[in-house]
This record gives sequence, structure tokens and C-alpha cells, in this order.
Amino acid sequence: MAGEAPAATMKILCSTVLLIVGLLVSSCSPSHSDRVVVGSKNFTESLLLGEMVAQLIEARTNLKADRRFYLAGTYICQQAIVAGRIDVYPEYTGTALTAILKQTARGDKQDVYQRVKTEYERRFGLTLGSPFGFNDTFAMEIRGEDARRLNIKTLSQAAAFAPRWRAGFGYEFMERPDGYRGLALTYGLRFAEQPRIMDLGLLSRALKDHQIDLAGGNTTDGLIPALDLFVLEDDRHYFPPYEAVPVIREQTLQQHAEIAQILADLAGKISDEEMQRMNYAVDGQHRDAAEVVHEFLRSKKLVN
Repeated sequence: MAGEAPAATMKILCSTVLLIVGLLVSSCSPSHSDRVVVGSKNFTESLLLGEMVAQLIEARTNLKADRRFYLAGTYICQQAIVAGRIDVYPEYTGTALTAILKQTARGDKQDVYQRVKTEYERRFGLTLGSPFGFNDTFAMEIRGEDARRLNIKTLSQAAAFAPRWRAGFGYEFMERPDGYRGLALTYGLRFAEQPRIMDLGLLSRALKDHQIDLAGGNTTDGLIPALDLFVLEDDRHYFPPYEAVPVIREQTLQQHAEIAQILADLAGKISDEEMQRMNYAVDGQHRDAAEVVHEFLRSKKLVN
């Protein structure tokens, strides 16, 4: 989709959304008494968090965990959980605040968390578990060699060089209210050409291979240290907190009260560094995600 006009991009995205929603409706059924359906978005970190919840459910209850992973992005997961096609999935507070609730990105992490929790309960019949422990905000990345050569550390400093750079972002970042348009306006970013729209999993490699010069990734991306990438400081505080949290249907908690304890036991257990290492184990070392998750849960004495 690189280089396509915004209208064409939106047309493709709308078609994709309709297709995936249709597949969800046809392939998933509402919760049953003997199982919980765990969802995730279509990138490694979300998969790992979903797998973590699924493994704990299976290890510590009599319930079966049905995995419905790689459900595209935020909007698809939100539609799926509101429709009862999934019961729980990992989300980020800043994403929920801006992309789903369409509220202004302001406030500290406690304020953002409470606003999202209150509105999700009031409007959707959903609630939030306690944060997993890490904040995965957007990371505007450049090559480490460029950061050292140009002696730049912040997005404000990078704006002077942007007219000579090519940028790459995920499709959702280009459209969401806390995404590209606001970032470009806040920092006065102007690039050499229209930003390329790429799959999130391809951005780091494209940056390292000089296909692009700035990538919109995430701070817990395991390839950042592995590929010698540098995260530019958001010195004007454009992005809100993005604490990772479980979103769960209130009806599911009523049917399976034991799930609340499982989510509570995960609260605060994952640091930024631990999440980055797990992401690298899958993306950089190509290890099996379920195996990586099981090792982590054992290290925290949450499973045997």
C-alpha cells in the first residue's frame, strides 16, 4: 500500500475490516460455560499477552481457552469483544482512550486508566483488569548510526532533518486520532515523500535496510537493541500513556469469577525490559511464542 493516496488506502482498509468482521462472525460463537475465548491483535506483543492469559486459564481453572489471535487491529478486537465473539484481549489505555472513546490524549497514567475503565463499563459492558506492568508507547525510531552522526535525541531535533527522510508507519497509526497527523502537526514534521504504510512487523527491518529513515514502532519492540535502532524522545509529550491492560466482558466475569483472580495475579508482573526480551525471543530469535510465555510464567511462579 506504499505511496497510495489516502482515499484509496481508506477504501482498502474498509474492505479489509468488513472481510475480517465477516470471518469473525462466521467462525466464532459466543462464550460457553466450559470455555473462554482469548483474542489478540496482529502483532507479536499482543499475541504473547493473549497466550499468557490463555495459558493461565488452562493451568489454573477447569476452563478451556480458545485462542482467536491476530484479529487485525484495535477496531476489529473492539467489535469482536462487544459482540461477544471473544471474552478477553490485551489493549493499551492510550489506544482505548483516543481510538475507541475519541477522547483527548491528556492526563497521567492513573487518570487515563480510570477514564477508560469507567467509560468501557458504562458504554460497552466491558471492564479493565489491572495493568500488566509496562507502558508500550509509540516509538519514533531512526538508525542508531544516524542518531550518533547527527547528534539528535529528540523529535524536535529530528524535525530539521525530516525533509530528507522517508518515513514508514503502520496503517492504523496513519488513521487514528493519536497518530501521524497530530504528530506531524505537533513537531512540524515534513518528509521527503508521503509516508509508506507497512505491516508493523516489517518496519524495523525496513529501517535497518535503509528502505525508510524513520519508523513508527513501539518502545518494547525487541528488535530496537538487536538492530541498533534509536528511539527519539517525545519531548513535547504528544503521546498519552499506553499501559497494557486486559479488556474483559463483564458477563464473562459473572460467569467465571475465577478469571478475575488470574488477571489480578498478572498485574504489575511485566516490566518494559521483560516485554522487550519476550518480543525479541519471538521476532529476533524466532522462538515459539507459547514456549516463551510458559518460561516467563514459570519464572514468576504463576505456573509449574
